[in-house]
Amino acid sequence: MKLLFAFFRLIRWPNLVFIALTQSLFYYCIIVPSLPESYYHLQYTFTQFLFFILLLASVFIAAAGYIINDYFDINIDQVNKPEKMVVEKIIKRRWAIVLHWSITTAGLILSLYVSFKTSYIVIIANVLCTLLLWFYSTSFKKKLLSGNVIISLLTAWTVLVLYFVTNNTYHFGVNFSVEIFTAMNRIFKFAILYGGFAFIISLIREVIKDIEDREGDARYNCKTMPIVWGIPASKVFAGVWLVVLIGALAIIQFYVFQLGWLLTATYSLLLVILPLVWILRKLYTAQSISQYHQLSSVIKLVMLSGILSMIFFKIQV
Repeated sequence: MKLLFAFFRLIRWPNLVFIALTQSLFYYCIIVPSLPESYYHLQYTFTQFLFFILLLASVFIAAAGYIINDYFDINIDQVNKPEKMVVEKIIKRRWAIVLHWSITTAGLILSLYVSFKTSYIVIIANVLCTLLLWFYSTSFKKKLLSGNVIISLLTAWTVLVLYFVTNNTYHFGVNFSVEIFTAMNRIFKFAILYGGFAFIISLIREVIKDIEDREGDARYNCKTMPIVWGIPASKVFAGVWLVVLIGALAIIQFYVFQLGWLLTATYSLLLVILPLVWILRKLYTAQSISQYHQLSSVIKLVMLSGILSMIFFKIQV
């Protein structure tokens, strides 16, 4: 039982639940309501069964990424979070690498199956995701900004992949009617909206986490932003992106309000925009590791409330 609990801690099961929730909401609240009945008569269709297989593939690849990250981060984790260590403390390193490759293989096999049924971009992109997670853990994580951007891109991809699978024009011979083409454009806009939100807020959180973990990172010669540029410059970087995100969301809510979606606009204002303003204010007064950890935790809650806003589009469309 102890090993089972350790395994779920190792794969960061709450983060995997978040990935599954994000993809489920985008599929059932954005994709399904947008598609006309004629879409399901095409040869290559993103059915509910294929969605479930793709969701499993996404979760498996992410879980494998968390394992390999801890595998290579043993020394740093002994400084930054010794109480949370699993690799070597409970699960031996050799078993961690076996788990990584086993789960990765399962994820890629599932991705290949979805590719055969929909679009080849799934297997290509998920192989690339696997490679990025490996090299992130071995080198990019320790370099200035590159690791932050990679994680943010992979976070955004959990949403964008659903659009690419739905838009099966990557198979030759598939012709869309005007009705389906309009639906695809709508899905694309939502994918960019939520993918962009995921990218920016993940980038902000990654920088704040780097500030939180700077002690252990510095001891093992990592070149993260707080170490290379300093904490004040890192705060400015995160703050600028917070302002960009707040501004973009405010503009979007202006158009949402004009559509008559008052409930959606109110929700976004109270549970997404105002908390981001609070984070921006607290960021510049934060000094201790516990304060940065609190900011990181609040950002995760804002990510959750942002993703949950998809529910309103299903209700109001």
